[in-house]
Amino acid sequence: MIDHTGFPVSDVDMAKSFYEAALKPLGLKMTFEVKGKVAGFGQDHAEFMVHKGEPRRDHIAFVAADKDAVNAFHAKAIEAGGTNNGAPGYRKNYSPGHYAAYVRDSEGNNIEAVFRDPNPSE
Repeated sequence: MIDHTGFPVSDVDMAKSFYEAALKPLGLKMTFEVKGKVAGFGQDHAEFMVHKGEPRRDHIAFVAADKDAVNAFHAKAIEAGGTNNGAPGYRKNYSPGHYAAYVRDSEGNNIEAVFRDPNPSE
């Protein structure tokens, strides 16, 4: 339904480094860059972009292939300088099988990786 989205950040280079690490476990890589102005990530085109601008503290959720990918996303995002905003686990109050993890990037954006588990164990 949505081809691409993104949000502004104050430091594109720092955001680029963070998102390269955090999104790798989800199968996403940098696909587009204008040095210091914009960095885009996706599988074959820039589905998500960060660009130079006034930060707004947004939220975005990325699809994960499985629980292991959610766990790896969380670990890599923390390692890359993110702040824990919700450890990996089921969110029963969201929807059945909603397995997710949340990290705040350096701008305060809430970044989520979610796997919709068809057979939740909890």
